[in-house]
Amino acid sequence: MTLRHLRIFAEVYRAGNVTRAAEVLHMTQPAVTRAVQELEQHYGVRLFERMYRHLSPTEGGRRLYPQAVHLLDAFDRMETGLRDWDSLGVVRVGATVTLGGALLPGLARQFAAQYPGIELQVTVANGGSLTTALCENRLDLALLENGPGLPELHCEQLGTDRLCAVLAPTHPLAAQSSLTLEQLAAAPLLVREPGSTARAVLENALAAQGLALHPAWESVSTEALLQAAAEGLGVAVLPEQRAQPAAQGERTCLRPIGDGAFVRRRVIAWHREKYLTASMQRFIDLCRAQAR
Repeated sequence: MTLRHLRIFAEVYRAGNVTRAAEVLHMTQPAVTRAVQELEQHYGVRLFERMYRHLSPTEGGRRLYPQAVHLLDAFDRMETGLRDWDSLGVVRVGATVTLGGALLPGLARQFAAQYPGIELQVTVANGGSLTTALCENRLDLALLENGPGLPELHCEQLGTDRLCAVLAPTHPLAAQSSLTLEQLAAAPLLVREPGSTARAVLENALAAQGLALHPAWESVSTEALLQAAAEGLGVAVLPEQRAQPAAQGERTCLRPIGDGAFVRRRVIAWHREKYLTASMQRFIDLCRAQAR
């Protein structure tokens, strides 16, 4: 028995006539009759009584019909769902704390306006957590800084950003036009948690100069570090774009750090073995357009 047999049976049951059923199904009458007979032979049960060129369903036919309709409906819904998955599906997107605040909200708004049937499931976390999620197929795409450098992940650059020193206008180092790594290492540092890209960039830059990182504060919250810097509790190292609003409000001032390592790449990443659905490709294309 196949779904084709059930579909033919259900149409004959509704029509009560092989000729009308054949017209609806765009089949020949002998083909419709043969399919019903094959179904009857397979189960060893008569489904219709044939009297005076009219078909009347037997008790077996009456019992089969609602079950056949249920199976056909479930199959049709499954097929529709699969065909429409790229217009009615889900894209799991991750972003670092910085990009989750500065870039992703605008992208999500544009994506929702252009593709209202596609759901974005968003995770905002540090770069290390997002990299792990990509490798374990818990995320489809992720917006990261610098890229994790893993061979199994594909990274496409979307632009750059810069880390800067953030400090209170009354801080002694605020008189400097820029800060050196030695000055940073000697100051009470307000930094992101281990696993974040900003933390990794700072640690690597200091290590390259033989300097160690001894944080006064560690936080997953950029806003907490900005507030601590504004209160004169130390020097925060944060993305310039995120720190600008506080500096414009004169709560803090920003100073460049004299090292090229503090310029970071913004990338969108996905696993190289990941099948990119049309929905994922649309989100990638939107990111590319935003980066232009």
